[in-house]
Amino acid sequence: MGQYYIPISIEKKEFVLSHDYGNGLKLMEHSWIGNDFVSIVENLIKKGGRWYNNHILWAGDYADDEKGQEQNYHQIVSETGTKLIPEQNKDTNLRYLVNLDTKEFVDFKKVPVSDVWTDENGNKYNFNIHPLPLLTCEGNNRGGGDYTGESPLIGKWARDRVTIRKTKPKNKKYKELIFDLTE
Repeated sequence: MGQYYIPISIEKKEFVLSHDYGNGLKLMEHSWIGNDFVSIVENLIKKGGRWYNNHILWAGDYADDEKGQEQNYHQIVSETGTKLIPEQNKDTNLRYLVNLDTKEFVDFKKVPVSDVWTDENGNKYNFNIHPLPLLTCEGNNRGGGDYTGESPLIGKWARDRVTIRKTKPKNKKYKELIFDLTE
C-alpha cells in the first residue's frame, strides 16, 4: 500500500496537505522542484514565513512510533495539530535550501535531472527531485510511492531547522551538501 506524507512544523504542530493543492500524498507524487505544493512549504520556511526557524518533518504515516507513544508523528499531528491552507505565492528566485542546525546547504542548480517529459507540442520539461521532502522525511521505503533508491541523504535533515533563500550562506561554517538523487 502507499504511504502518505505531511510536512509538519514541530514547534507549531501545524501541517499542510498536498491534496489541497492538487497533488498526491505519496512522497514521489509531489517531490519535484517547481511543484506547487512544495512551493507552499518553501514559503512557510523562508525568512519571514510562518515556519521560519522551526524544526521541519515530512512525516510518513508508516514511520516509527514516537518514543513512549503508540503513534507516530504523522498520526499525532494529523489528529491533534492544525491544518493550514496557505495561499500560493511562488517565489522562483529561491535557490538554496539551508539547514541551520547542521550548517549545510543544497544548491538547486546542482540537483541532477531525474526525468524529461515532452508535451503534445514538443516542449520538453526537466523533472528534478526536490531535496526538501526527501531530506526531511521519516518512514521512507515502507510503502508505495516512496523514493525507491538507497541513500544516506534520505531523512538526514528530519526534525532540523531548515530554511530556503535566494543567496548562498556567507558564513564559512556552512558546507555544501551535494544532493544527487534521481529516480
